[in-house]
Amino acid sequence: MTETESYDDGSGAAPGAERTFAALPPVRGRGFAESWWGRSWIGALEATALDSEQLKKGRRYARGGAVGAVSVRPGRITAVVRDRDGTRHRVDVLLQELGDGDWDRFLDTAVDRAGHIAALLDREMPPHLVEDAATAGVELLPGTGDLEPECDCGSWDLCPHAAALCYTVARLLDQDPFVLLLMRGRAERRLLDELQTRSTARAASGAAGGGPDAGPAVAGVPAAEAFAAGDILPPLPAAPSVPDEPGLPPSLDTETDPVPGVDPDGLEFLASDAAVRAHRLLVEALAEGHADRPVEPEPSFDEDAVRLAAAVGGPGPGSVVSGRLAAATGRTRAELDLAVRAWRTGGPVALAVLGDGWSPDAVELARASAALDGSWESAADRPQLRSAGPGRWTVVGADAQLRYGPDGRWWPYRKERARWVPAGPAERDPEAALAAAGAPAGDGD
Repeated sequence: MTETESYDDGSGAAPGAERTFAALPPVRGRGFAESWWGRSWIGALEATALDSEQLKKGRRYARGGAVGAVSVRPGRITAVVRDRDGTRHRVDVLLQELGDGDWDRFLDTAVDRAGHIAALLDREMPPHLVEDAATAGVELLPGTGDLEPECDCGSWDLCPHAAALCYTVARLLDQDPFVLLLMRGRAERRLLDELQTRSTARAASGAAGGGPDAGPAVAGVPAAEAFAAGDILPPLPAAPSVPDEPGLPPSLDTETDPVPGVDPDGLEFLASDAAVRAHRLLVEALAEGHADRPVEPEPSFDEDAVRLAAAVGGPGPGSVVSGRLAAATGRTRAELDLAVRAWRTGGPVALAVLGDGWSPDAVELARASAALDGSWESAADRPQLRSAGPGRWTVVGADAQLRYGPDGRWWPYRKERARWVPAGPAERDPEAALAAAGAPAGDGD
């Protein structure tokens, strides 16, 4: 990585406040970032971006070597990015600088740990420094809204050129994590000098053993007492606020052929589904009265496959996923579409009513028959029904059917193209369910 440093550009900037890195070669046959810092930068970028498609395009640009020399200075990174047709675009990405108070807390955090001091002075950036700094209220990695792109392509938001520059920064962080601190407002030399000064002052203060602000000497704790206190846990911190929406999973479009048997589209779909489910579970877990609610049973393989198919949506990669789910459950695509339709009306119960896996026993069947007899005010209002199997009654002369479910409710069905399909959610009243199925008024028995 060829690099130049600017020490005095006439702006009054601190020495080393701007670094320029030569254009990086294309990435071939490996992950885009290899170090903890590079991967963490990409993770933060992808978690806060609003348009995943722009990220994919930008990653292709960066992987293909379309990003020119990168200039890094406090609060700004700059480069020229080439389109596929050779058009060049000047791109700037602004990153909020840390204030003086933030840097004071950062340096105090580093000085508090001997390991941090030794690593930083040896020009290494320990990954757990991010967590310690965050505990002190200093966020090193970018969060939502921290990255502000500016590109002469005219895009008002993150464009592929700005995304390409951000991905290239991850490769710079592979080589030198101090680039992140420079973007946040401190050049490496100045930071290390301040750290050395603060560390020396702290050591001198400790050696003196006193002073007007010095506290009482610490005598230490006996080893047996320290060991006995190991099971005493501090109280849990307050729960964080729930995000407004699920996070975006990382994109697996790396332009590198996957190993045999691995489907990137399928993996991205499963990761997205897991994020949606995790967000829903978190919202439910923090809701008032959650502890008093019954625990939902784990879905069966068939139920979970239909649930996934219901989440696929329209055509595209999702159609491939749907085809695989249909094959895994022993269904045709038409049968899976029907199962999805049932699922969307009532989840696992509606799926059980659709199939032949459930039928009422003698007691439940008697209860259902009694409910049918008492649901209409008179015999003239009741449509003529005939049994179509356990817990199923079809309206004579009409393409409408009632099905009695394991939840004690009535599920409306109608005939479409010679097959019975769900006509809506369940009802407590069979008359209301038949109305949803489009059944005509009865003419008596």
